[in-house]
Amino acid sequence: MTLGKKHAGKSRASEATNRHPSQWDDLPNGQWLQEAIEEKLAPWWPKVFGYHLLNMGPLSATLDKPNLPVGREFSISPQGGQSLNGSYRALPLQNGVIDAVVCNLLLDFEPDPYRVLREIDRVLISGGHVFIIGFNPLSPAFLGKLLPKYQEHLPWCGRFFMPFRVKDWLGLLGYQVIGDERLVYHHLLCDIENESIWQHALQAWLPGSGSVYLLVARKLESPLTPIADKQLVPKPKWSTAPTVGRAGQLGRKINK
Repeated sequence: MTLGKKHAGKSRASEATNRHPSQWDDLPNGQWLQEAIEEKLAPWWPKVFGYHLLNMGPLSATLDKPNLPVGREFSISPQGGQSLNGSYRALPLQNGVIDAVVCNLLLDFEPDPYRVLREIDRVLISGGHVFIIGFNPLSPAFLGKLLPKYQEHLPWCGRFFMPFRVKDWLGLLGYQVIGDERLVYHHLLCDIENESIWQHALQAWLPGSGSVYLLVARKLESPLTPIADKQLVPKPKWSTAPTVGRAGQLGRKINK
């Protein structure tokens, strides 16, 4: 009987870990989070050029993208209801056909996040952009993972990856991180009505402690490789050869 309870507990924990937020209301202060993320992303959209943008998950698809110079947007979700129905770990797309990818609050709830990034890399063109938004463990939001009351609820049932770990994954895939920002200086355990003094203090004194991180990376045509220092070639010490006229004058002086 005890063994059965243990297995049941593990299965419930596994189901909770694999839960994905399907709408902003699934997250605490979801509408507030959406507006904060949209505000941070707004300056980036005019810098994205191309024909196709892929939204990974419903939260990416519902983001407002003003002044986005991209011809068409696609969205994918295993649950359906989007442009494409398929797994994030096996995208039903050809290689190198997408100009930009938005991965919003997704990697924290995936069992194999690096495989998701590899699939993004496969479909993204050289020079394409990827936008990754996730929950930062070095933030007030981590308090919910320490309290049993919240551990099985979104977003605390997911895994909070360190931003530098995600940047390491991107570096292995040959990406250059061109944007790294933090936002939402709040624990999310209660409703956010207005920004408080301690939120402004956290942002001023600990700017890296935002509960949400935003990474913007660009796919390089070739991976970053260190360039060897150029060796200085020693210049030859040339000596001026005497001219015929000077040699003749010198000879006459010696004979005298």
